[in-house]
Amino acid sequence: MSEKIGVYICHCGSNIAQTVDCKSVVEYATGLPKVAVARDYQYMCSDPGQELIKKDVKELGLTRVVVASCSPLMHEPTFRRAVEEAGLNQFMFQMANIREQCSWISENKEMATERAKAIVGAAVSRVLFQEPLAVKKVPVNPSVLIVGGGITGIEAALQIADSGKKVYLVEREPTIGGYMARFDKTFPTLDCAACILTPKMVSVGQHQNIELLSYSDVTAFSGYVGNFTARVRRRPKYVEDDKCNGCGLCTEKCPLSVPSEFECGLGKRKAIYRPFPQAVPNVPVIDTEHCLYFTKGICKVCQKFCPAEAINFEQKAEEIELDVASIIVATGFQLQDPRLIPQYGYATHENVHTSLEFERLVSSTGPTVGEIVRASDKKHPNSIAFIQCVCSRDMRMNPSCSAFCCMASVKQAILAKEHLPGVDCTVFYMDLRAFGKGYQEFYDRARIEFGVKFIRGRPAKIEEVPETKNLILTYEDTNEGRLNKMEVEMAVLAVGVKINPIESFIHVPLDEDGYVKLANPYLDPVSTEVNGIFAAGVVAGAKDIPDSVTQGSAAAMRASVLAVRE
Repeated sequence: MSEKIGVYICHCGSNIAQTVDCKSVVEYATGLPKVAVARDYQYMCSDPGQELIKKDVKELGLTRVVVASCSPLMHEPTFRRAVEEAGLNQFMFQMANIREQCSWISENKEMATERAKAIVGAAVSRVLFQEPLAVKKVPVNPSVLIVGGGITGIEAALQIADSGKKVYLVEREPTIGGYMARFDKTFPTLDCAACILTPKMVSVGQHQNIELLSYSDVTAFSGYVGNFTARVRRRPKYVEDDKCNGCGLCTEKCPLSVPSEFECGLGKRKAIYRPFPQAVPNVPVIDTEHCLYFTKGICKVCQKFCPAEAINFEQKAEEIELDVASIIVATGFQLQDPRLIPQYGYATHENVHTSLEFERLVSSTGPTVGEIVRASDKKHPNSIAFIQCVCSRDMRMNPSCSAFCCMASVKQAILAKEHLPGVDCTVFYMDLRAFGKGYQEFYDRARIEFGVKFIRGRPAKIEEVPETKNLILTYEDTNEGRLNKMEVEMAVLAVGVKINPIESFIHVPLDEDGYVKLANPYLDPVSTEVNGIFAAGVVAGAKDIPDSVTQGSAAAMRASVLAVRE
């Protein structure tokens, strides 16, 4: 059978046409061997563009098709489907990328046109060697692995589990909940964070389709979409989950107290502990770095007083393998170290705190039971400065915006005013970003109703007054064009974020900002470049709680579609 190739050059609006002479490429393609027809069209991916291909296949008897347009990642499935609907095997199609690989990297139109001709010529040569292929179906494992048990992972797990599919939720900490578990209230509604999060945590712990693997790490994975195998290491808690009744007597009797990570070091916990009272699972963990039995071979008080006999000092790590169809990476973020900007005096000046530390100070479940007090003298501050963009939007360490800091500081200033009506609150910012629904109104409320002050200018340094432990901020007010100083009694640093390290064996590339690179941030904003692995939450880009929940739901839908056994 004589081969007949159809070649179609897309203008992509002006994305290609402004740099490439599409008519000249058509003329070139017309003269290539086996090419029966060559055409150009403004948008080949549109319905009229696809109909053009289908019409030529049927009327001209085309046996192979080449489309020169954008990235195959974006529209190759579109054109394969069009070719198949016209009666050809979908694999008798070849796509030539003359946008990303030609027009977008060129300024000289003549050179770009010649490059486009070369790319099209190569595609025409290649398509002649392609053979019809059949799509095979293989059975898949009808379950999903979610790595990360913050609000994003929790939402994704519940969505998938409610659809009837099995979910493995792996969390490296002793409890799920992530950063949201530390928050007092949420913006812009000032709803109780625990009132939103805790019911979801309980639902995860009780759901028959969710297997929660807390205090665990994914150590390896292999396979392909529909048939991944993940190896998970469950670290020993030295407390048996199936025996513990959560009475808390072991924690009460433990003689050793150490700084609490959950409380950002502002409060204490025991060597056997639950991070917070609403933890899920509600099972304590023994910290072997501080436990007297593991460090000195003495004590065992917790075992002596445990009525359920759940303490087991001989417990070992457990390695398990999970077979899943798809994986959602929701490993979240960590805060940048504010000591990277030493001129702010964090960890040197007693009354300089991070925004997360302030969340614990203002929380009724925090180390001060909601009392905002200075570390230096335990007195209520009369003035607080909130400083934006600490370790973010800074070319030295993190050039990107962390998205939620502006509204978080506005929220914290309002909470400070609610707790201490007479306190003077000032927010120092470069640009205030109130992009979400209700955010502008939230900012206006803080400014007008609560009297929070806003100064456009990031402080250059914070100095401590030795006698009073007050803080002197040196800053430029960019609206007034003046260098000023302000004395306050407490400073709160809105620290930027970076993603938690992703293990190298999860072969998902990162983008230039350090977040997981998405396959297509516009048309497929949860897929990574590895088929079957999805990313959601801050790991895919800085975002607030509502956007994290939304992306978690989207990833759940995409991942669960793959978990349908054929």
